Amino acid sequence: MKPRHFLSLFDLTPAELQHVLRRAAELKALHRRGERYAPLPQKVLGMIFEKASTRTRISFEAGMAQLGGSSIFLAPHDTQLGRGEPIEDTARVLSSMVDIVMIRTFGHTKVERFAACSTVPVVNGLTDYNHPCQLLADIQTFIEQRGDIRGRTVAWIGDGNNMCNSYLEAACQLDFGLRIATPPGYEPDAKLLERAGARVELLRDPLAAARDADLVATDVWASMGREEEQQRRFQDFAGYQVDAGVMAQARPDALFLHCLPAHRGEEVSAEVIDGPQSRVWDEAENRLHAQKALMEFLLLGEKPGA
Repeated sequence: MKPRHFLSLFDLTPAELQHVLRRAAELKALHRRGERYAPLPQKVLGMIFEKASTRTRISFEAGMAQLGGSSIFLAPHDTQLGRGEPIEDTARVLSSMVDIVMIRTFGHTKVERFAACSTVPVVNGLTDYNHPCQLLADIQTFIEQRGDIRGRTVAWIGDGNNMCNSYLEAACQLDFGLRIATPPGYEPDAKLLERAGARVELLRDPLAAARDADLVATDVWASMGREEEQQRRFQDFAGYQVDAGVMAQARPDALFLHCLPAHRGEEVSAEVIDGPQSRVWDEAENRLHAQKALMEFLLLGEKPGA
């Protein structure tokens, strides 16, 4: 039987996504109570990192340890990938020795090629195209703070990058409205915009995007690999900072989320990210619990509530 992969939110059905999100909340509650839950003894997670990471590495490594398994960290210089071995060959070998693989890389085709040859589940830990694991944590955070996100309004302000693409996937799968405010030339993926249809509205005005929103989210203006564009992007994104004025347009109980790392004074003001509407620290912690639920699902299938 072919393994289930998680390369985008579309790899799970809406019902399966809801299951993973419920399990994330249950696993978080177990962890908070100090109860041991280790359903993956002797399971091994292989982690391939071609992009730097703090939250992704720690959350996956700690998550697998808490589930009773272990993990192996592989940087480019640690493997033959760094010397030009075809990714298909690495996939065949690595998947014969570990039980699940997480890849954090640049080109999305790399994770697709790896998954096509892998005999174990493959998880997308981030590519230039999308970041589905982060969206699991974002949605978990909203649900635990404000309830079901179905029918709500989310405002994305800033670059139409991998995070924006993943919010488009989430809008399709979880049925919420998404307003995107981004400068000309920085729009998200056109196919995802088309797929989202009436759920998405593409705007230029951050204030209009934030109006009556339940959630306001953003990300850095220059993602990893685009640092050489930073000066030009700083000019192009002037006026797209999420500040108190933007948040004042949203609902009074609106939340602010940011996947981190954040640049205070650029994409977000300090008073917003460190203010009472911000839930970025809960969001960061929830990477751990959402990914535990995801790995449990991919390796064991749906589990009953704890």
